[in-house]
Amino acid sequence: SGDPGDPGHRRIINAGFLLVIHSQSVQVPECPADTTQLWVGYSLIYLEAQEKAYTQDLQPGSCLPVFSTMPFSYCNKATCSYSSRNDKSYWLSTTAPIPMMPLFGQDIVAHISRCVVCETISPVVTFHSQNHTFPSCPPGWRSLWVGYSFLLHTGAGNNGGGQSLTSTGSCLKDFRTHPFIECQGARGSCHYFANLYSFWLTTVSPAEQFITASPGTIKATDQQRHKTSQCN
Repeated sequence: SGDPGDPGHRRIINAGFLLVIHSQSVQVPECPADTTQLWVGYSLIYLEAQEKAYTQDLQPGSCLPVFSTMPFSYCNKATCSYSSRNDKSYWLSTTAPIPMMPLFGQDIVAHISRCVVCETISPVVTFHSQNHTFPSCPPGWRSLWVGYSFLLHTGAGNNGGGQSLTSTGSCLKDFRTHPFIECQGARGSCHYFANLYSFWLTTVSPAEQFITASPGTIKATDQQRHKTSQCN
């Protein structure tokens, strides 16, 4: 052993790994232990512009600090136009009861999911069980939350997008058949239209591999949850 060294310099090291948590409620979620909150916002799932869908994973970029039914403008040559077309935005929704009529103004607040972006010390990955039990974390990993395996979504027409199945955006804490809401920018309204579809990984037993799946319709909420893959 040599002589003791001089005291080291104290400095904060930014790990640079980002995590977003969507509450699917009006409550702002909290960052897990040993993580740092960067910002809070509202859960944007995708946009429709010029009758085309522009989607992204439910990663940190999906947590917008400010909500608007029309969060973008479009530009062509020397001009930019705002809220002059029937463009749309789609947001993760809450458990609030589905209204009969479109929502305006402050009535929209109760239906838009909140989110938080945190800085973590390591990457985060989602594991899917493809059955009705939550998968265990591998050795050396810890669980942040468990949920249901959210795959993709479509809105007006056949427009929509999906999630990377390694992303935390593919593991929503709550299952529901209507996990997002459509907002029409020019009108300033939001509503759960009948042409909003959500797609989830389903449960598949090993005995069901490589055989023809039997079609069926599931109406009971508890059975819908039971048939949906779970994740960690």
